Amino acid sequence: MYYNAFHVEDLSKYQFLVTGGAGFIGSHLVEYLLQHKAGKVRVLDDLSTGFQQNLASFANNPQLEFINGSICNVQTCQQACRNIDFVFHEAALGSVPRSIKDPATTNAVNIDGFLNMLVAAKDNQVKRFVYAASSSVYGDSQELPKVEARIGKPLSPYAVTKLVNELYADVFAKTYGLEVIGLRYFNVFGPRQSPKGAYAAVIPLFIQALLENKQPTMYGDGEQTRDFTFVENVVQANIKALFSPIVSTNQVYNIAVGESTSLNQLFYYIQQLAKSSITPQYVPERSGDIRNSLADISKAQTLLGYSPKVRIKEGLQRTFEWFTQL
Repeated sequence: MYYNAFHVEDLSKYQFLVTGGAGFIGSHLVEYLLQHKAGKVRVLDDLSTGFQQNLASFANNPQLEFINGSICNVQTCQQACRNIDFVFHEAALGSVPRSIKDPATTNAVNIDGFLNMLVAAKDNQVKRFVYAASSSVYGDSQELPKVEARIGKPLSPYAVTKLVNELYADVFAKTYGLEVIGLRYFNVFGPRQSPKGAYAAVIPLFIQALLENKQPTMYGDGEQTRDFTFVENVVQANIKALFSPIVSTNQVYNIAVGESTSLNQLFYYIQQLAKSSITPQYVPERSGDIRNSLADISKAQTLLGYSPKVRIKEGLQRTFEWFTQL
């Protein structure tokens, strides 16, 4: 439940599209919009990595419309954008390891699908297009904290696709006048993040393992650092981006907390929540993974009015409680 409103506008006047709306982040955006009486919330999702269960608690809301379809289909994208004011584009194939194993599919979804959505948004005169960018674009840059204007070379096919998204968004803004904002997410976590599948994220995997009294896998020495970002902060950033001044458009923003946590620290926090003495099994680090990640969020604070409220310990507490109620 989103008790804090991140907007002052009357959402009932607008129609929203959330691609990937049955996914982890997308379903939180859907929940926020419906809770705050959005005029219509249309979800486009092919359920390849999303789940109907993520929308179950508001499935009967008359303002919710679900399209089971893929962003890889041009006609589906056009249909989804019809009579839509604002687009939240969350649909993508995540995961660096998945992209290394199958770069072609990652490219098809993340680049071709992204382009389909930009074209559909342009053709249907969408007011603003806010999309999920990624901290992976910082690649081999050693600079900390990460600043939007300075990136390195991508370290994975996934990172390449996310960089191409930013380039396409920039071109569509300049060539067609589409209002576009990219949000470079840093290691988002929270309720509804699935621990299932070969490419699950580290926090749900750690929590699930300890709840099942199993030893989780730790890639590398555990001293690599991340700027872990609770999903409510990401929802705030998306809503703020939607209604931010025109000067903030055609830009990308780091969306994080601005705090660095090692994976060993992270595991210790989860260990305490689970009251567990199980330790991780350390295995060699994975190809394509960034060693250290920390965001400078001053640009988002200044131009979007972004102000992350939930720090890592509170976020982990809320996430852990959600897992224990499953």
